[in-house]
Amino acid sequence: MIVVRQMMSEDVAASCRILNEIIEIGGTTANELPFSKALFVQKYLDGSDKICCHVALDDRGEVAGFQWLGVNENLPQDCADIATFARQHPVLKGTGRALFRETVKMAGAMGYTTLNATIRADNAPGLSYYGKMGFQDFAIAYGVPLRDGTPIDRISKRFELRKDAAC
Repeated sequence: MIVVRQMMSEDVAASCRILNEIIEIGGTTANELPFSKALFVQKYLDGSDKICCHVALDDRGEVAGFQWLGVNENLPQDCADIATFARQHPVLKGTGRALFRETVKMAGAMGYTTLNATIRADNAPGLSYYGKMGFQDFAIAYGVPLRDGTPIDRISKRFELRKDAAC
């Protein structure tokens, strides 16, 4: 059984390792530089743009992944950004789905109507995950350069929490 709860300070080291491993593997996150624990806390635990951040725990109580929800000044007020990171070794099937259930509950309770995920076009697992969660393609930012100058499209997908949402 996967337990999902709000991220706490004791989850930072494991969550930061998960994110840094994903960054090191490459190709599945817009983040290109590893995070220090302090920078991780600033972004995912205490960030002024954070709405919530959940962790998924495996049956040993270890962090298997985390999902962040935040505000973005480029989006309407009722639309929040979402980012999901799951442990690569060992993979825990169902981590993303369990995290998403909790994030949707929290977002809806806080009055958000739409979630936005912006994914690198070369991130097949990310595009697949958000598609399976019910996100629909919304927009493409063409040729956004990586640090080395390589242009990579970014695909924005939207998930409507209520049918009357317009984001």
